[in-house]
Amino acid sequence: MNSTSVAFERLVNIMDNLREKCPWDKKQTIQTLRTLTIEEMYELADSITNEDWDGIKEELGDLLLHIVFYARIGREQSKFTLDEVINKICEKLIVRHPHIYGDVTVNDEEEVKRNWEKIKLKEGKKSVLEGVPVSLPATVKAIRLQEKAAQVKFEWDNASQVWDKVEEEIGELKDAIASNNKSKIEEEFGDLVFSLINYARFLHIDAEHSLELTNKKFIKRFIQMENMASLQGKKLTDMSLHEMDVIWNSVKKQNQQD
Repeated sequence: MNSTSVAFERLVNIMDNLREKCPWDKKQTIQTLRTLTIEEMYELADSITNEDWDGIKEELGDLLLHIVFYARIGREQSKFTLDEVINKICEKLIVRHPHIYGDVTVNDEEEVKRNWEKIKLKEGKKSVLEGVPVSLPATVKAIRLQEKAAQVKFEWDNASQVWDKVEEEIGELKDAIASNNKSKIEEEFGDLVFSLINYARFLHIDAEHSLELTNKKFIKRFIQMENMASLQGKKLTDMSLHEMDVIWNSVKKQNQQD
């Protein structure tokens, strides 16, 4: 038995022990774990954004524990076992990679993704868009919807065409604002954001990751602005927008020099 197998078996044994003896672990259900699992996913996402490899290692361990936990509850409920979970994903990977485990030939990653979607439809999926979780954050959901649509070539040919669409949506949003129709403004704003997310794909950047980097940059600069104001004996609540803007620009300049 190799070291990975030994480590995995150790985790399974610890989980079994905790489930049988720990009051907290004994009480958990798939419903109570759900929220905790989502939280762990976001913690992993934060570590990935920050390229914190120690954090990634730790959060992956937490997620692996949750997988083992769900499998333990599944076994208790006579729904499935951990072996079935592992074998199911193994079988799925083999079926969906016929260019590795069969006689299919592919030229690039795009053909791999197109074949993946075709195989899923053969497995009984009614729509190419099936499998995109309803509860995904809107930005991530938009990315996944666009990626899936692209697999059946429902896609612009190049980035300039997508940018033309962005400019078109900007115009439609301006028209909606001029009409003062709130529902139309909301609709057109959503269309514009959707188009920008699509443009990000054509630039080969992750719109969600890009926005999160901006969020982090804003938080950092805003806190620096608060601290700088405090050193001047001032509070932001007592300052004018012009006064705050002066400090903000100073913070920006300082960060650009770092």
